[in-house]
Amino acid sequence: MSNEIDATETLDVQGANCPMPVIKTKQAIDGLSAGDVLEVVATDSGSMSDIKGWADSTGGVELVDQVEGDGVYTHYVRKTE
Repeated sequence: MSNEIDATETLDVQGANCPMPVIKTKQAIDGLSAGDVLEVVATDSGSMSDIKGWADSTGGVELVDQVEGDGVYTHYVRKTE
């Protein structure tokens, strides 16, 4: 499914630990336009709950999908407004 998501931009935060993946994601989303999708590639397992929690509590963003691979966690966040 994740391969069908058309990401506007990719943010690579591999090697960064909490809270950097969320901080970098927020900064990147701020620079996008409504409807754009940010693909976030992380290696911090905590990013699964961190990014979901951030997206759930933040207006104007929507967590589209999260994919867990071999030690790599990929998140798709859409800017909705």
